[in-house]
Amino acid sequence: MRAGILAVQGDFAEHRAALERLGVSCIELRQEEDLKNQFDFLVLPGGESTTQGKLLRELNMLEPIKTKIQSGLPVLATCAGLILLAENISNDSHTYFGTLPVTVHRNAYGRQLGSFHINGKFGNLNDVPMTFIRAPYIEACSPEVTVLSNVDGNIVAVQYENQLAMSFHPELDEDTRVYQKFIEKI
Repeated sequence: MRAGILAVQGDFAEHRAALERLGVSCIELRQEEDLKNQFDFLVLPGGESTTQGKLLRELNMLEPIKTKIQSGLPVLATCAGLILLAENISNDSHTYFGTLPVTVHRNAYGRQLGSFHINGKFGNLNDVPMTFIRAPYIEACSPEVTVLSNVDGNIVAVQYENQLAMSFHPELDEDTRVYQKFIEKI
């Protein structure tokens, strides 16, 4: 199995390390030409969604990746990746891929000082480490979206068709169950 990890900005190296611990080979997607390589699923990392979106447009990667997602390519998205997938961003006029029928709120937990870590429920998994860094949360989602996790009454992880998206950073913890669950579904 091979992962394509968006590597234009953000914590792509941490995702790569986590996936390689599970025996998944990875390719970093840095330019349009990289999208011609074969990979079984896509990872959209955390980072700065505005910067990632700008670079995706400048590098002519936005539309080809959107087409791949719409064609069924499995995608795992964290933090900024969730924002890139969202159909609506309540506190920003931009949209990027727009393939996930949710409304997100950017930087919902405040600035860097508002970052926090808890253990929570993720689908049928208990005590999953969740690290939130300037994280968004999901304000609303369409009925066909499955909510996998809530923290303090806010939706922080969802599944929709081929897309798994979360507000937190599983790549920053040693627990790989979120990745394992995603890979099992592929």
